[in-house]
Amino acid sequence: MVKIAVLVSGGGTNLQALIDAEAAGMFPNGKLAAVVSSSPTAYALERAKKAGIPTYVVNRKEYASNQEMTAALALQLKDLGIGLIVLAGFMYVLTPELVDAYPNAIINIHPALIPSFCGEGCYGLHVHEKALAYGVKVSGATVHFVSAVCDGGPIILQKAVDVLPEDTPETLQRRIMEECEWKLLPKAVQLFCDGKLSVEGRIVRIAD
Repeated sequence: MVKIAVLVSGGGTNLQALIDAEAAGMFPNGKLAAVVSSSPTAYALERAKKAGIPTYVVNRKEYASNQEMTAALALQLKDLGIGLIVLAGFMYVLTPELVDAYPNAIINIHPALIPSFCGEGCYGLHVHEKALAYGVKVSGATVHFVSAVCDGGPIILQKAVDVLPEDTPETLQRRIMEECEWKLLPKAVQLFCDGKLSVEGRIVRIAD
């Protein structure tokens, strides 16, 4: 049984997708064992409490740097026996203290089709603003393993949606969440917990 920790910073809509997937029996070989927030006021903590998942806060404001916060996170997660870390709207870039401790065991959801509209500064509505400004006809979401390079780890799953002529950043964000993110993230967690993911260089293999 893989113990899963979900790292959050805000409302927790992707966390809710994971909670719903677990309730539907999607993770027979995994368990949502912890939700860790970078903010004590994140609504995601309330979602976790309603689902009976233990919650923890590693408050970014209490640390001098991302590195200090990441080191504290690594200790917390190791103490909890976590086997998979899921970044679900976690707003801080993790430093090597955690990435090195969990090689190919941290996954992130990004609201674009990597390698488009990713990297530093590409988060939240900024991603969709850039996509619309560029004039792309499709966008979507990517689940990938986390590496030392921001949004640069091996890609696990991607899903695309059409960009509509009348789209705003907000409407595009909502469509990508509903049609891509909330489906891809639980699927990636399921594949990991079922032992069906392997990484060869930058390629992720998915077993039948």
